[in-house]
Amino acid sequence: MPARRAYVSGRVQQVGFRFYVQRSAKALGVAGHVCNLADGGVEVYMEGSEGALNELCKLLRVGPKYAVVTKLNVVIVHAQRCCEFTIA
Repeated sequence: MPARRAYVSGRVQQVGFRFYVQRSAKALGVAGHVCNLADGGVEVYMEGSEGALNELCKLLRVGPKYAVVTKLNVVIVHAQRCCEFTIA
């Protein structure tokens, strides 16, 4: 199963970014998790179909209303076989 890890920088904490990612991932049938990082960024681990992962990555670039994404770095990783999408 395809899997990606994304690191999102900018104004992405305290703007509902993790909830936005969780809602978007669930709507796309993507499993994984999202968490805040100490440096002010957000990390997203996702696994699902290539199409769903590509769509979620597009949504990560936009973010919710008050977010400002300045950088998105996505890397291919090995799947962990998650069953759902959670906020960590």
